[in-house]
Amino acid sequence: MALRDELLRSIWHAFTALDVDKSGKVSKSQLKVLSHNLCTVMKIPHDPVALEEHFKDDDEGPVSTQGYMPYLNKFILDKATGNFDRQDFNRMCWLLCSRKNLDKSQLLISNDDAFKVWCIFNFLSEDRYPLIIVTEEIEYFLRKLTEAMGGSWVEERFEDYRVQLSVRQQSLNAWELILLVGSGQFIKGMDRQTLSMGITEVYQELIMDVLKQGYMMKKGHKRKNWTERWFMLKLNSISYFVGEDLAEKKGDILLDGCCSVEPLQDKEGKKCLFLIKSSNKSFEISASDKKKKQEWIQAIQNCVSLLRQGRPTPHCEARQKRREIRLKLEGEQEDLQLRMSELQTANEAKQLELENMRKALEEAAAKAAEEEQKRFQTQTELQDRYIVDIEREKIVRQQMEEQVAQKSEELEQYLQRVKEMEGMYRQLEDALEDERRARQDEEAVRRLQARLLEEEAVKRAELEEFHLQQQRAIAETKAEKQELERERLIKENALQAAMKQLDQLEEDRQGALEQYQAVMRKLEDAANNTKTWKHKVAEQEGMLRLIQPGSKGQQMITNWGPAAFSDAEFSHRQKKWQETKNEETQAQ
Repeated sequence: MALRDELLRSIWHAFTALDVDKSGKVSKSQLKVLSHNLCTVMKIPHDPVALEEHFKDDDEGPVSTQGYMPYLNKFILDKATGNFDRQDFNRMCWLLCSRKNLDKSQLLISNDDAFKVWCIFNFLSEDRYPLIIVTEEIEYFLRKLTEAMGGSWVEERFEDYRVQLSVRQQSLNAWELILLVGSGQFIKGMDRQTLSMGITEVYQELIMDVLKQGYMMKKGHKRKNWTERWFMLKLNSISYFVGEDLAEKKGDILLDGCCSVEPLQDKEGKKCLFLIKSSNKSFEISASDKKKKQEWIQAIQNCVSLLRQGRPTPHCEARQKRREIRLKLEGEQEDLQLRMSELQTANEAKQLELENMRKALEEAAAKAAEEEQKRFQTQTELQDRYIVDIEREKIVRQQMEEQVAQKSEELEQYLQRVKEMEGMYRQLEDALEDERRARQDEEAVRRLQARLLEEEAVKRAELEEFHLQQQRAIAETKAEKQELERERLIKENALQAAMKQLDQLEEDRQGALEQYQAVMRKLEDAANNTKTWKHKVAEQEGMLRLIQPGSKGQQMITNWGPAAFSDAEFSHRQKKWQETKNEETQAQ
């Protein structure tokens, strides 16, 4: 839709709202206020003198739309550049017209939702004034709204409403459409919040040209950190915000025919990555899952393809195609009506010609009767000539009857052609009805295919998740197996080292035992020698009392007599005997 046509639709609502008495005229003071507001919102310098100069030749009375349009085109619309907020422009026009026409007592929706429906009406309305929306566009809007709310479209309910609408005018104005949506006639079972969210989604798609939106992670250009942002895809840009309330805008990614998008491998702990390459920067984005990633890549590629081909958004292109089809059907119907009118005119001309021929025959018959009566009254000498005239008259009558029969046959043929044309007209209507049903069947098949594709995508996502779980379990099992293997090797190494130490200790123990046994044998030999010697001394000299320096305490008595050993020597011998006993016990 061209910018001028889009602006004129909203201005038309504001102008008609100022026309209080519905005379088609508005006072100059109100037009001054309207012009000033339009220039303010559209960021155009306002020249109040130009309005006075434009209407200086008019009287002091109100001005019609035809009188205001030249000023509007020359001083306002011709200067519009599109660098203003169209939403503010529409809200200004909505504020002027809603106070007069909107009845909030019968609505289930808020004033903001009513404004969005009003904007959608301006987008879908026909290119003629007063603005109306036809039945086909009403069905399109209600279908989009039902899909946005997650409901199912009930064709029978709309068919009943279509019949009711065809009885009246087959179209609605803006306020009737707002009442239709706000009354909840087609949203049974839905709450107000769901209806509001559905209206907002359709408004963003049709009016704000939002092709796709949702949360994704974006990698920063300076700090290289990942931050979650709300992305909004339009035909020529991708805007990202802090949240979905669009309160704080963080930046834009400008799209053109040179942009590209490509998937990336998982890295830095992020999955489902893809890269957007614009003319001056590249952006790394991480989606929540593979399905979202593929949807965003496909949507961005479609936008780039449309920009390269110079085509508008899909919904604008679809609306233009629907209008072209309607214009084509209307042209065909007008041609058919024109042909029927021509046939009707030709039929009437034939009827008039037959009526004139009938009157001529009646007049000729009356004249023939008068002449016959005169001939019967004439003299007998005219009898022969009268008979000849009678014969001539019979021939003429026969010719006239033949002509009448021929004209009657032509009339029957003409009536037969009229019947054939009527049959063709009925066949055309049946064909149009079959086409409409085929479109409905095609739409049903398309929805079924879309649902099957969605189910397949869900199952595929579940299988992929199960596969990932299996891989993680296998990876964890392998890691645990490797850890156990390392622990087993460590324990085996420790066991081998312990065994080596044990063998070394055993060898040391055997060596110590051998040394101990050698010492014990020496001690036994020495003891035996001592016993033998003492025994010989005792036999020869008797008992000897050995006097040694030491403690005057209680003396030790042994089997060899008093003071045979000192305390230190006795303790040493006792300790050696205890160690020998312990080693024998361990050996056993």
